Amino acid sequence: MTSPEVTAFFDEATNTISYVVRDPEGDACAVIDSVLDFDYASGRTDTRSADAIIAFVRKRDLRVEWLLESHVHADHLSAAPYIQLAVGGKIGIGDHIKIVQDTFGRVFNEGAEFQRDGSQFDLLFSGGDSFQIGQLRGDVLHTPGHTPACLTYVIGDAAFVGDTLFMPDFGTARCDFPGGSSGTLYDSIQKILTLPDETRIFVGHDYKAPGRNTYAWETTVGEQKATNIHVGAGASRDDFVTMRDTRDASLAMPRLIIPSLQVNMRAGQMPAPDDKGDVFLKVPVNKL
Repeated sequence: MTSPEVTAFFDEATNTISYVVRDPEGDACAVIDSVLDFDYASGRTDTRSADAIIAFVRKRDLRVEWLLESHVHADHLSAAPYIQLAVGGKIGIGDHIKIVQDTFGRVFNEGAEFQRDGSQFDLLFSGGDSFQIGQLRGDVLHTPGHTPACLTYVIGDAAFVGDTLFMPDFGTARCDFPGGSSGTLYDSIQKILTLPDETRIFVGHDYKAPGRNTYAWETTVGEQKATNIHVGAGASRDDFVTMRDTRDASLAMPRLIIPSLQVNMRAGQMPAPDDKGDVFLKVPVNKL
């Protein structure tokens, strides 16, 4: 099985890992889960994280074919449109984005002008779809539970799982956002764990589990099956659901959930400016 070249970019402000995935036989690559820096207190954006990816792509003379989103992130803003303008690529996400857009279109009172058909993205993937990065094949797994639109991208011997799984010592994603389901997440994880044990897994976030002093983002299917603290060693679906639902009830909302959802359901674009060219984000009161 082909082993893609994977380069990780860690954003400590949001604990997010973005990836550049390259066809080892050529110059084609994909960017997965990019970050647009955002300071909530001042309402200001910054592109330093995205610029690091752009600089890497240009230095290596790579050709960006895809800007892939594993889901509509609730903890960081996507930089996909900014990177696309600089180095190209098509923006892709799961076709269940329509469910997410419909849900949060109502939460943020977006009105009829906000399209809920996924048309802000260049391509909507369904589970079972495949795509190419040069000569490198990618396959799409629909892995909902954290959100309805979550995907896992299996590219050669590497699986990019977004927020579905974390490192084995940290466990799994929360499921208490609208449309989330702990039982569905368990089923999705089992789908991932049917991949060959040697499959490399690249996670979307890391928070340094207790007792670990360094950030980490690469593991394997075999390691997850054996030692994941939430689903490893044959943990049952019922036990997982009880654990996950209890844990989720104690968690605070992500710091950037309000701006992130509004931007990311638009494929990384800000809401339309007013007649003076100013952009505003909404804060729904008692809705989340």
